[in-house]
Amino acid sequence: MAREIAEAPEVVARMLVSLAPMLTGLKQLFASRRPTHIVTLARGSSDQAAGYCKYLIEILLGLPCASVGPSVVSVYGANLVLRDCIVIAISQSGASPDALAFAHGVKRAGAPLVTITNTPGALLAQLADIPLDLSAGPEHSVAATKTFIASAALAARLIAEWADDRALIAAIERLPRTLVAANAIGWQPLEAALVSARSAFVLGRGPSLPMAGEAALKLKETCALHAESYSSAELIHGPMELISPDFPVLMFSPGDAASATNAATAARLRGAGAQVFATAADGLPFAPTGHPLLDPISMIQTFYGAAERISRARGRDPDRPQLLSKVTRTL
Repeated sequence: MAREIAEAPEVVARMLVSLAPMLTGLKQLFASRRPTHIVTLARGSSDQAAGYCKYLIEILLGLPCASVGPSVVSVYGANLVLRDCIVIAISQSGASPDALAFAHGVKRAGAPLVTITNTPGALLAQLADIPLDLSAGPEHSVAATKTFIASAALAARLIAEWADDRALIAAIERLPRTLVAANAIGWQPLEAALVSARSAFVLGRGPSLPMAGEAALKLKETCALHAESYSSAELIHGPMELISPDFPVLMFSPGDAASATNAATAARLRGAGAQVFATAADGLPFAPTGHPLLDPISMIQTFYGAAERISRARGRDPDRPQLLSKVTRTL
């Protein structure tokens, strides 16, 4: 896991090179389809990357975006109505039966399918109108790290192209260097708190919310730590009742439009006695990307290193979870 976390900057650099020839076709697809909405298909960490994609689509393009569960086709046999949309499917293996069933449903509905996979010749990619390759190479750790970061970065580059957001494109081009800096940052206060914790909250808002979900998933996978992710706006509607001094809170808070409300939530949680660790000017350090919508990717890079170390400090082997396998095939 540690080795693959460190490979992420090189993976993103390689992915951006391989993606470049596909950008014209992607832009033409968007212009010709003129979608009224976007649908995503993914599970697990890939669905968190799709969630990050969703926020960029809604913020930069003004289009609603929804993750549709593949089981509506694979289990419940629904006939999809997908007029005026583009479907984006993200899957490392591109081989799960439910994702393939959903993709066949997309083709029957006549909607264009863009796939993001990390397996050459993946069955899912073979169904795509535009197949995109993460170029991450084999990922042996059960916990996806470099493939998640590459998926999120690819999604950001795709949406930046559709939005013609030159500032975001420039920040993405610098991202490999930023990730090197992010990988060198340690979150020792958070790590010390989570080594002995029994439960934790991970918070985010907007594009950082899926990163909170990914972080909570990794704490479960690698550390056997019960961690739940919430929007920083939603936590105070009920889950806050669980707050206590031995219930640490990690908050992903880039300097975007939600930073003021995130700061207010952090202050309220501290007032209730919580240990709050926030990626803010006076909190956990992070490597700025030069664009607030891209900063969550830098933050998750730093978090991955922390999770690997927390796992080992808790007496776990992050590379060998007891009940998990690398490829999960669901119907």
